[in-house]
Amino acid sequence: MNTQTIELVQGTFAKVAPIAETAAELFYGKLFELDPTLKSLFSGDMKEQGAKLMKMIGTAVNSLNNLDALVPVVQSLGERHVGYGVEDKHYDTVAEALLWTLEQGLGDDFTDEVKAAWVEVYTVLATVMKEAAAEATA
Repeated sequence: MNTQTIELVQGTFAKVAPIAETAAELFYGKLFELDPTLKSLFSGDMKEQGAKLMKMIGTAVNSLNNLDALVPVVQSLGERHVGYGVEDKHYDTVAEALLWTLEQGLGDDFTDEVKAAWVEVYTVLATVMKEAAAEATA
């Protein structure tokens, strides 16, 4: 992942951060629309869950310049997600919901270049999570 990709992701997330609560609501609404069975993986207050999601994304995005520190955190997240019932196929649904949410939040600023940057970053992080989950269950 190059500097331009990192800067695009960080810059566009900074534009979404001020509407974090709305973005989280959009994300989970889209996620459950795409796969209603995923609702069963969540219990408790969805506003709180949304806040956790946006904080986690923010931490990851802001740590993209320091992958040595970020990768172990993402691996741990992947391992924990196994216990929640997350399967590999769910990562694709999350990607679709995330990209849709970013498009809604960024409007005209969600260019093809921005989308490609987010796809690259998400793919790297999701791959790390899936590999850690596979090792945890092996």
